[in-house]
Amino acid sequence: MSSRPIPAPRHAAASPGRRLFLKAAGTTALAGAVGTLPYTGSTAHALTETSTDVVVIGAGYAGGTAARELAARGLRVTVLEARNRIGGRIWTDTMSGARIELGGGWLSPDHQLVAQEMQRYGLTNVGDVVPTQSLMPASNGFQALSPTDANAQLGGLFEQFYDGSQQYFAHPYDPLYRADLLQQQDQLSFTDRIAQLSMSSLDKQWLAGYFTAYTGNENNARAMTSMAQWWALGGWTMEGWEKQTAFKPAGGMTELLQKMLATPGINLQLSSPVSAVSSTSTGVQVRLTSGQVVKARTVVVATPVNVWKTIQFSPGLPAAHTAATTEGVGVSLATKLWIHLSGNVDAVYAQGTENSALPLMIPQQQLPGGGRLMIGFAGSSLNVTDKAAVQAAVRTYIPDATIVTYRAQQWGADRWSRGGWGLRRPTQLLRQLPALQQPYGRVLFAGADIASGWNGAFIEGAVETGLRAAQQAVALV
Repeated sequence: MSSRPIPAPRHAAASPGRRLFLKAAGTTALAGAVGTLPYTGSTAHALTETSTDVVVIGAGYAGGTAARELAARGLRVTVLEARNRIGGRIWTDTMSGARIELGGGWLSPDHQLVAQEMQRYGLTNVGDVVPTQSLMPASNGFQALSPTDANAQLGGLFEQFYDGSQQYFAHPYDPLYRADLLQQQDQLSFTDRIAQLSMSSLDKQWLAGYFTAYTGNENNARAMTSMAQWWALGGWTMEGWEKQTAFKPAGGMTELLQKMLATPGINLQLSSPVSAVSSTSTGVQVRLTSGQVVKARTVVVATPVNVWKTIQFSPGLPAAHTAATTEGVGVSLATKLWIHLSGNVDAVYAQGTENSALPLMIPQQQLPGGGRLMIGFAGSSLNVTDKAAVQAAVRTYIPDATIVTYRAQQWGADRWSRGGWGLRRPTQLLRQLPALQQPYGRVLFAGADIASGWNGAFIEGAVETGLRAAQQAVALV
């Protein structure tokens, strides 16, 4: 067995940069609460019992990182993935002959762990499309602004909204460093914080409309401290905020994960949903819905927090974990659309209001065969199965737009995610975060939802937690 140490997550102070952020929310978008559903898919696994050193549940970036680190030490690792693909809330696919990202889709130069991984495998990034025009709410309809002017105005509003974060998130990679200053702030929703500000009603519309694309029309039920931490990680500037979605991997968001999971020693089983995890002082048993049982010394649960409640744990989960999965962390209504518009369409960035059917639309590349791709984030009023309704929502911003085709991914309706990118609820940071990262006997947890740094909407946070879980697992095998 190799003695190569597992690197601990390391981060430098965030620095300023470029580009408008909500696209990180693209990181996974989706729709209402979903109950526990029986597994009806096919599986090729017989009713057998096997053994391994470590079981990893979930083949997203958290699970992939943990599996790679443990396999590189000579351990036998079985990765169980419920879907017939890897990636979890990252999903690289194609539409209209172009590569699209139905889940998370952006990287920042400040994502240092991901940068190290990209360098390890010789992968590169490319810059994202830069808007040529910004459409923003006006007192009557919308106003067209240059991206520079729109960003400057929005940045000024963010500075007011996040005022004080340099103190309560003085060390943004250690969010509880000033827990004493967070007692009041962590109770606030986005709606609560906006209500505290002395600014015009239009300025408040700008903020509410921007945030609703992240919260899935739950501005009143999501914690403003979640995004205040992202603001702090970006260096407390609009330039740093924009940089958080400055780049994309040249080979797609899943390419790095494919490299990780190709590590010798990893046994990847797709279409293998887990129904139960039983643990003792000496080992664990992981039962699949197929009836297959995998025995191991330890297990890393690398699924979204919202999914924990679908697995029967014996003994039951600790109070903090139970509360987190019951309340939910992943955004319930998080729906990301890729839209192919015909004709010569400008690279328009468009932001609506809190009540818009499409509160945010972001330009993507022009297609060689004609037309332009756009990314949209749906509001609760938009029926994304109705093409006419989607076209009407787009025409709110671009009156003569015509949809050729589109694809909508409703992550809240996805049984293996049950929500989109993570965005904590009020008080969850102080009540739950330290406990969610700790081993529970031989059961370990990983995932961007419980990251200390780039939490919720970033694969950087998933990698952070995968490294942590791998370190914890080494002590148990």
